[in-house]
Amino acid sequence: MTDQIGLAVGHVHLKVADLERAIGFYRDVLGFEVMQRFGTDAAFLGADGYHHHVGLNTWHSQGGTPPPNGHTGLYHAAFLYPDRRGLALALRRVVDAGIPLDGAADHGVSEAVYLRDPDGNGVELYRDRAPEDWPRDKDGHLAMVNIPLDVDALLAEAR
Repeated sequence: MTDQIGLAVGHVHLKVADLERAIGFYRDVLGFEVMQRFGTDAAFLGADGYHHHVGLNTWHSQGGTPPPNGHTGLYHAAFLYPDRRGLALALRRVVDAGIPLDGAADHGVSEAVYLRDPDGNGVELYRDRAPEDWPRDKDGHLAMVNIPLDVDALLAEAR
């Protein structure tokens, strides 16, 4: 819709089974900062001083389990890193934490790695390429791809 200029996704709010475990993942692995807590039931984490990009709560999910495959729900939340090095540093923390990857892809417009948080929620960590570097077809239309990402080369950027 052309009347939605400036529209952006503000945050994702997740039901989690264990608040401290979830905070540890989003803070220590993905790099968010705890901005505020509501007792032992909820926390809000942000980056660069923003009030929150991620909300976590146990209001209806304390001790719960992830939904089984074949059910509806969140596919993944995507977190945009400012550049390739930022993505590489996040990936290094993921690997160092022993968190397995679900996949990694080069989409032409971006590079992305996919994993699960401790509650089984899908997480995408990605960086965008500059728009002038995006793949285009002969008519100038966006031509995204889905090819394997060289994870080792990305990790080398973290050195």
